[in-house]
Amino acid sequence: MRAVFLDRDGVLNEAVVRDGIPHPPESIDEVVIPSDAALALNALRKGGFRLIVVTNQPDIARGKIRRDVVIAINRYICDVLPIDAVEMCDHDDADNCNCRKPKPGMLIRAAKRDGLDLSASYMVGDRWRDIEAGRNAACRTILVGGGHSETKKSKPDIKVRGLAEAANWILMQKV
Repeated sequence: MRAVFLDRDGVLNEAVVRDGIPHPPESIDEVVIPSDAALALNALRKGGFRLIVVTNQPDIARGKIRRDVVIAINRYICDVLPIDAVEMCDHDDADNCNCRKPKPGMLIRAAKRDGLDLSASYMVGDRWRDIEAGRNAACRTILVGGGHSETKKSKPDIKVRGLAEAANWILMQKV
């Protein structure tokens, strides 16, 4: 079985930009889902892909947001979009866990649980950590947007403007 792993903030919902820096929404009221997201995800599902959110949420560990608020935001997104599962890392870099992107722990955990073929799967994200996590899990990678001007350790397989373009590209692949 194949999957499309999707970063949450900046892919499934618009990042909240404060002082030029992207941040996750702090409440359901701040969640803005692109108008074409459901259509794109439904096309991927019809194409035989399992849709799995993989999201770093270090603000939980940093004490900036409560875990139950992040879980409520995840549930809201799953209620609005056709998502099969959510993998979340609530650690910060200092915790040195194996699930925080760029490490591939969330993707590997989902693959084991769901019997996924990672080499036939895709990681869609808007930051270098997403691309590295996908590469580290042997997935093909898609960068949405400009990467927030971050230094990238490796190049994605393709850069696209948004989720709809990512879905179209994935569905054209023969892998």
